[in-house]
Amino acid sequence: MNLLKKTFEKNFIEHTMLIALPIMLQNGITNFVNMLDNIMVGRIGTDPMTGVSVVNSLLFVWNLCVFGGLSGIGIFTAQYCGKDDDEGVRRTFRLQILMTLLLVVVGIAVFLNWGRPLVSLYLHEDGGGGSAEATMNAALQYLSVMCIGFLPFAITQAYNTTIRSYGETVAPMVASFISVGVNLVGNYILIFGKLGAPALGVVGAAIATVVARFVELSYIVVWANTHTRRVPFVVGALRSMYVPAELVVSCIVKGLPLLFNEALWAGGMAILTQCYSVRGLSVVSSLNITQTLGNVFNVAFIAMGSATAIIIGQKLGEWGESRADDLIEEAWKLTFFSVFLCLISALLMILVSGVFPRIYNTSDEIRALASRLICVAACIMPIQAFNNASYFIIRSGGKTWVTFLFDSFFCWVVSIPAAFYLAHYTQIPIVPMYALVSGSELLKVGIGSTLVKKGVWIRDITI
Repeated sequence: MNLLKKTFEKNFIEHTMLIALPIMLQNGITNFVNMLDNIMVGRIGTDPMTGVSVVNSLLFVWNLCVFGGLSGIGIFTAQYCGKDDDEGVRRTFRLQILMTLLLVVVGIAVFLNWGRPLVSLYLHEDGGGGSAEATMNAALQYLSVMCIGFLPFAITQAYNTTIRSYGETVAPMVASFISVGVNLVGNYILIFGKLGAPALGVVGAAIATVVARFVELSYIVVWANTHTRRVPFVVGALRSMYVPAELVVSCIVKGLPLLFNEALWAGGMAILTQCYSVRGLSVVSSLNITQTLGNVFNVAFIAMGSATAIIIGQKLGEWGESRADDLIEEAWKLTFFSVFLCLISALLMILVSGVFPRIYNTSDEIRALASRLICVAACIMPIQAFNNASYFIIRSGGKTWVTFLFDSFFCWVVSIPAAFYLAHYTQIPIVPMYALVSGSELLKVGIGSTLVKKGVWIRDITI
C-alpha cells in the first residue's frame, strides 16, 4: 500500500510524465493520423484496406528489427548520459547509424525479392471478405513505394533514441507532429486526387508516408545541430565513424539478443495474424480495424515503456548497483503507473468499440466482428502494460538474453503453437480463439514480477 501511495506522489508523476508525455503525444498523434490514413484507404474499399494491412503487418517486423538493433546500443547510451559522458554517447550514436544502414539494405532486399510470397500467406478467401487477387495487387503497389522510406525512417530512429536518452523528448515529438501533418495532407490529396492531383489510391498513401519520413528526418537533424548545448553528442558525431572495438563487441553482445528478440517477436505477431487469417479475409479486415484503434489507445503503455527505459537507465548510471532497493522501488512505481494509465485507455476503447468500425466502407459482418475483437483487445491491454514495463526494466540493466526468453521465446513457445493448433485443428470461432491466444500473456505476469522483484536486472554495464 505504501508503494502504491508513492506511485501517485506529485514529484514522481511530474518527473515521469515530463519524459513520458511528449512520447505519448508523439505516438498518439502518429497513430491517430495513421488511423485516419487507414480510414481513408478503407474508404476506397475492403481489398485496398486489407492489402495495406497485410503489408503493414510485414513492415512491422522490419520496424521492430530497427528498434531492436538500436535498443541494445541504446542501453549504453542511456547509462553514458547518466554519467555525462558525451564522447561515449557519440560513439554509440555512430554505431546506431551503421546498424541502421545494414538493416535498410537487408530490409529492401527481402521485401523486393520476396514480397509476393510473403503477402500470399495472408490471403484466404472466405466468400465475404473480398478478392485475393485485388488485395495482392494493392499490397504490392503499396510495398514497392514504402521501401523508399526505409532509410529516412531508420536514421530518424537513431537520432531520436540518442536525443531521448538526454531526456529531450519534445524535439522528436515536434518532428513527428510535422511528419504526420505532411502525411495526412499528402494522403488526402494523393489517395483521392484532390487539388488537381491524380487519384493514386494505395500508391498515393505510400508516397505521402515516404515524403513525411524525409521531412521528419530533416527536422530532427536540423534541430540537433542547432541545440548542441542540450544534445552535445552531435558535435563532431559524424566527422568520423570511429567506435572502439571493445564497445562494438559489448554492444553486439548486449544488442544481438534484442535484435533477435524484436525480429522474432514481430515475426511472431505476423505469424499469429497469419493463423487468424485462416478463418478468411474478413478476419484480416476485422483485425486491421481492431489493431488500428488499438494502436491509438496503446500509446500509454508504449510511451511508459520508453520512459521506463530512460529513467531506469539513467538511475543505474547515476546510482550504480549500491542502491538496489531504491532501483527496485522505482521500477515498481513505473510499472503500477503504466498499468493505471492502461486501465483508463482500455475503458475508453471499449466505449468506442461499437462506433469505430462503422466509419469503414466495408460489410456489416466485418464491422460486427471488429467490434467484438476490439473489446477483447481492450481487456488484454492492462496485462500487456505490466509485461511491457517488466520487459523494459529487465532490459535497462543489460539482461538482454533474459528479455529474449521473456518476450519472443514465450511468443514462439506458447502463443504461436496455441494459435496454430486452434486455427488448423479446431473449428473455434475467431473471437474466442483471439481471446485465448492473447490471454496467454497472463502467464508472463508471474515471470515478469519475479524477475523485477529479485533485481536480477540491476547492473551498471558502462563501468
